[in-house]
Amino acid sequence: MTHEDEIDAAGGDPGLDTGATRPLVVVAAAVVQAERLLVVSKKAAPEIFYLPGGKPDGDEEPLQTLTRELDEELGVRPLTPRLLTAVEATAALEGVPMRMTVFETEIDQLPSPASELADLRWITGYEHDIRLAPALTDHVLPMLRRRGALAS
Repeated sequence: MTHEDEIDAAGGDPGLDTGATRPLVVVAAAVVQAERLLVVSKKAAPEIFYLPGGKPDGDEEPLQTLTRELDEELGVRPLTPRLLTAVEATAALEGVPMRMTVFETEIDQLPSPASELADLRWITGYEHDIRLAPALTDHVLPMLRRRGALAS
């Protein structure tokens, strides 16, 4: 990990005590098909499932990040992405503040997990055999349920 990666992952320069941690910025996709939400787990933490997505590269706009991450992680392209919500939560692995922009989108084909992913699943959110990231359980799933997008 480079010094710049440490700065990015920690939300600030680990050598500086600024008194405030910048949030980890993430863009994610809420892909719902047949009343089930697509979630993925990464090889670095295969026991935790998240929305597909990731951090912007450089000055990428959120939709550019979404498109790149879906291609890299799943080999798919978003179709008609729409802003669903912005979530402020604690990142599950990093334990730092996170600002996640979530787009609801369809995808152009069936997803196929890339080498960095351990698994992908389609869930209702009521499964008992899967551990979901807190931002997903506390924010995204309740919103999708209220909208009637997921099976009950």
